[in-house]
Amino acid sequence: MDSNAIMDNAIIEPRDDMEFDSHEDAYTFYKEYAKSVGFGTAKLSSRRSRASREFIDAKFSCIRYGNKQQSDDAINPRPSPKIGCKASMHVKRRPNGKWYIYSFVKEHNHELLPAQAHFFRSHRNADPLKNDVRVRRRKNLTAVSKLFSAYQNVDCLESYMRNQHDKGRSLVLEPGDAQILLEHFMHMQEENPRFFYAVDLNEEHRLRNVFWVDAKGVEDYTTFGDVVSFDTTYFTNKYKIPLVFFIGVNHHIQPTLLGCALIADETHYTFVWLMQTWLIAMGERAPRVILSDQNNAIKVAVSAIFPGTHHCYCLWHVLEKIPRQLEFLSMWYDTFMAKFNKCIYKSWTEEQFERRWWKLINRFNLRELEWVQSLYEDRTHWVPTFMKDLSFAGLSTPLRSESLNSVFDKYIQGETSLIDFMKRYREILEDRYEEEAKANFDAWHETPELKSPSPFEKQMSLVYTHEIFKKFQVEVLGAAACHLKKENEDEMTTIYTVKDFEDNQNYAVEWNESKLDIYCSCRSFEYKGYLCRHAIVVLQMSGVFNIPSKYILQRWTNAAKSRHSIGERLDEVQSKVRRFNDLCRRAIILGEEGSLSPESYNIALCAIKEALKQCAIVNNPVENDTRNMTSTTPAICAVEVNQCGNSSNEIVPDPKVTNGNKAPRRAGAGKEVASNENSLSNKGKVPQPEAVNIGIQDGFLQMMRVHTHARSHTQLLEIWWQ
Repeated sequence: MDSNAIMDNAIIEPRDDMEFDSHEDAYTFYKEYAKSVGFGTAKLSSRRSRASREFIDAKFSCIRYGNKQQSDDAINPRPSPKIGCKASMHVKRRPNGKWYIYSFVKEHNHELLPAQAHFFRSHRNADPLKNDVRVRRRKNLTAVSKLFSAYQNVDCLESYMRNQHDKGRSLVLEPGDAQILLEHFMHMQEENPRFFYAVDLNEEHRLRNVFWVDAKGVEDYTTFGDVVSFDTTYFTNKYKIPLVFFIGVNHHIQPTLLGCALIADETHYTFVWLMQTWLIAMGERAPRVILSDQNNAIKVAVSAIFPGTHHCYCLWHVLEKIPRQLEFLSMWYDTFMAKFNKCIYKSWTEEQFERRWWKLINRFNLRELEWVQSLYEDRTHWVPTFMKDLSFAGLSTPLRSESLNSVFDKYIQGETSLIDFMKRYREILEDRYEEEAKANFDAWHETPELKSPSPFEKQMSLVYTHEIFKKFQVEVLGAAACHLKKENEDEMTTIYTVKDFEDNQNYAVEWNESKLDIYCSCRSFEYKGYLCRHAIVVLQMSGVFNIPSKYILQRWTNAAKSRHSIGERLDEVQSKVRRFNDLCRRAIILGEEGSLSPESYNIALCAIKEALKQCAIVNNPVENDTRNMTSTTPAICAVEVNQCGNSSNEIVPDPKVTNGNKAPRRAGAGKEVASNENSLSNKGKVPQPEAVNIGIQDGFLQMMRVHTHARSHTQLLEIWWQ
């Protein structure tokens, strides 16, 4: 980067005729000048009058002024920016109280960095939340290469100390790791320009924090950015690399990698920089829910960068700390956990939670324990009682081993080096791509098996992805083991107690029929994203046989990547499915009748062609108006649309009864019909008989997928057919 470059907002350099009201005003001016030129500043010295005790002299300098002074036997040598630079400004006070520039040294013995001036501690805003990270992402590749190389050659690394106020810390990496990072980033950007990375440097121009995300992660966030887990496990557990992840989950319940970072510390500054950088990479669209460990610095950063986001703590982050924090209760651990679980999982109202919490605290004498106090203060961030109307999409589980985050544990061990991880990073991406591609393939080529006559199961088999449907199907079947009892009813809501004989537990379910609102104390919808068996049995007993659209999360559907809301389009989609199945059923009957003779075949074929033409005119009026203006080709057959088929209430004679003795001819002609249908499918978009897909825009194709090859004519396409 050109060391002589001056920023557009540069101010004039110091002159002899300048005056200031105070030495602080003089220092403010010098800082602004330094920021525009590209160096950091420090107050070198100041002097007071012995008589008046007022300041009469002050000297300000470049941060690299002077030479490093350090004993040879220092155990933990700290890096110093001092390299003998002479640049400085000396000001003195006049008798009238004004300050003037006594001397000014402009020349520096090092490169100036106007584009990176905001990294110097003297130029950072005192409030770290006001830092503008947008400037930091605009890196010149040559400048970044220089900075990486400079970092690589530093012999003395700053020790890894957890000082909340020390912002000069740098990443602790092995020699050569910085260059490997740069080469990896350059290669990834060559492969895909949408690969994003950002570098945070300290005032010594060393790496402090690094963030990156691949193009697939950015793309996944646009669809699955409603809930994100910020996982610091590998950092807090002191793995060899200080790695943190942004993790999401796709519609196949597979983890998605939404960003990676290497961080130097757990300060407010670091997390604010990281959150803001990640937000920019994701198009400045904040998630609805972000999950993390219980950490005050993260809490401050999230509230500052994502003010409209619900910040919650992963359950396993809280629960895994109990044995360590309450080690003195080991003799009563089982008793304590039974009471603790009852308090957080079985408290239906906030009042009930408060009563049980304080009873638990008093019983085990935990009032004075600081960690327990913090749990109570942060109760709205983790206690299930306070999670109403949220959904964690399976990212908050009681055990880490059950969480999607644990998928990455197989790639990272305690001694994994940065070089090893960067190799495995590609494996992570490749495995994620492959697993999602396989799940998408299965969604297109397999039909979920129905295991009950439940209308809920039938409904969601057309909507949910296979993975979610299988989990929902378990809940549908489990409803048979539930018994409900009405406990209370008012004008708006009804409260039921549902006895689940499978786990021998009682659950409270609140049902508002007018608003179609339903809540269960097991909180399956909040934590998993789909309704539980207890809610299903209440809906069924209330005469509701379709899952309300508000409880069908689009992120779990085959239309997850649609631009349209599933809640708005669900009824329309299901109506199209019914019409499609009805037409397919009638087409089979027409095929059987039309194949009996050449004459009936020509009549049926003529009717199909004309019907296709008329449907195209109705469905695409603008396109067909244009086409009709340029084409005068007459219709092959003049058949009215209302003469080509029966209404859905009409009874079509069964051809097997009237012409049962012509089955061999019918079968042989069927091949000819299939051949003609294949030729028509390319022109009129008639679905193939092996795996029929409806051409509805934006991802609704998969919802209305119907497979015909494994069913008899009487069973064919009866999904949704009444």
